Amino acid sequence: MVTTFKLCSEQLSSQDHYDYGMRAVRSVINAAGLLKRATPDMNEDQLLLRALRDVNVPKFLKDDLPLFEGIMSDLFPGVEKPQTDQSLLLNEINATLASRNLQPHQPFIDKIIQLYDTIQVRHGLMLVGPTGGGKTSNYKSLAQACSNLRKAKAEGFEKVHYHILNPKSITMGQLYGDIDPQTSEWIDGVLAIQILLCTRDQSPEKHWVMFDGPVDAIWIENMNTVLDDNKKLCLNSGQIITLTDRMTMMFEVEDLAVASPATVSRCGMVYMEPGALGLEPLIRSWLNTIPRAFKERKGLSKELDRIVTKYMLPSVKFMKKNCPEPVPTMENNIASSMLRILDCFFAPYEDTEIKKTTPEEAEQMEQMLEPHVIFALVWSIGCTTTIEGRERFDRKLRELTKECKIPIPEGSFYNYTWHKEKGDWVDWNATQPAYSVDSKLAYGDIVVPTFDSIRMKFLKKLLLSQKKHVLCPGPTGTGKTINITQLVTQEMSEDYQTIPVTFSAQTSAGQTQNALDEKMDKRRKGIYGPPTGKRFIIFVDDLNMPKKEEYGA
Repeated sequence: MVTTFKLCSEQLSSQDHYDYGMRAVRSVINAAGLLKRATPDMNEDQLLLRALRDVNVPKFLKDDLPLFEGIMSDLFPGVEKPQTDQSLLLNEINATLASRNLQPHQPFIDKIIQLYDTIQVRHGLMLVGPTGGGKTSNYKSLAQACSNLRKAKAEGFEKVHYHILNPKSITMGQLYGDIDPQTSEWIDGVLAIQILLCTRDQSPEKHWVMFDGPVDAIWIENMNTVLDDNKKLCLNSGQIITLTDRMTMMFEVEDLAVASPATVSRCGMVYMEPGALGLEPLIRSWLNTIPRAFKERKGLSKELDRIVTKYMLPSVKFMKKNCPEPVPTMENNIASSMLRILDCFFAPYEDTEIKKTTPEEAEQMEQMLEPHVIFALVWSIGCTTTIEGRERFDRKLRELTKECKIPIPEGSFYNYTWHKEKGDWVDWNATQPAYSVDSKLAYGDIVVPTFDSIRMKFLKKLLLSQKKHVLCPGPTGTGKTINITQLVTQEMSEDYQTIPVTFSAQTSAGQTQNALDEKMDKRRKGIYGPPTGKRFIIFVDDLNMPKKEEYGA
């Protein structure tokens, strides 16, 4: 065991969340102890091999795994990897993923099992990895699977409750508790109250307290006594809360760049990377959500699958390799954007109480699938790059669309929109009536529609009217504010109301919450919203103005 950790620290890459210290050794001993109790007759070489793997494999990046496997085969020559029977949990996980419309992708299922194994040996653990790696889906699926097994009276499983809070969105005083300056009374913090509620539950049910937000060296250092073996939360008021054995502290973070080694060594790590998932599961899950009429036409759903896969995968690859991005994006994010735009096109075909989609309408859509997909592709995967990048992407797309049944006009793809009624590509300018200046307007109020503003408004309106969120980055002075303001105040239907929120360098989370709360009506207990029958569009201007704090959050 000592040699394993020594070789790992010398040979594997150095990551913020790797730790091979005494606490790591102790969790291996813990895991080995659990295994020994479960299978007293197992060969001890195999037992230690399994314990080392269970504790260490979850945290490694996929490039480090082959090296680790090499170290293990050198130190345990000829020892077979012991197989464990987790068929009960695996079957339940597969059923849970199906019910949540997630794909039973092998790397993802492996991570769920690894999370389960880590919970057995650590009461503090972190799910680490970039956005879109499936961290949230992982723990929610595991919690649901364990709860379902408990319902089915399976041995060794308990119902799981998870309690989610974002520690960085509130001040330290609000998190742990503070003395009120006016009355000198002690006011309990969010976390203290949450943990007290969990400790009061005497049943064998499990409680996971989820911290969903960036970790920094201050708020988490105060958790050190909780993450240690004494499991005590010590508050400034002198109150000490002891955690029960049924409680687990979980952190869901992007990276641990600013966390101290003290924190890293106290927590178990499960690392999840979007690269291991790929884009296929996104497409599979999305195809389950298309309108009923499309699903019933076998040819249509097959054709849709073929076209989306044919265009999306090479485009994303090309775009990431050859096109510069002023604002970097994740692959799975731009792929989801494309599917969101397609959702907006398919929305009129969803069945409602008033109308059902006829097979004729579905057939008509089948003829026009390809142009819709090409349009969605250009304005999701192809639109985050610069002008030179767009020219390259345009050339690549010409190659991909050689066999398209509906001919594409000359010039750039970015110049045309797909007109469904005409069944043809139309120049963006042709979609607007001729513009004449209103003589009553002051000079400052005149807004002349340009190529860019017509396109941007069309896309934003398409997305907003289908309840999709929109982010519009770009340099100053390119008309972002004026176009969006014009869109949300004049061009959206009567059902929409706008809450403008302008961020400055000094904006805090509390101020933002107050600005929104003032505008909301109370519907019933704990539920707030716009006046009945209306929808709110919250327009945040200058999203990245607020000053970063010292840890970069």
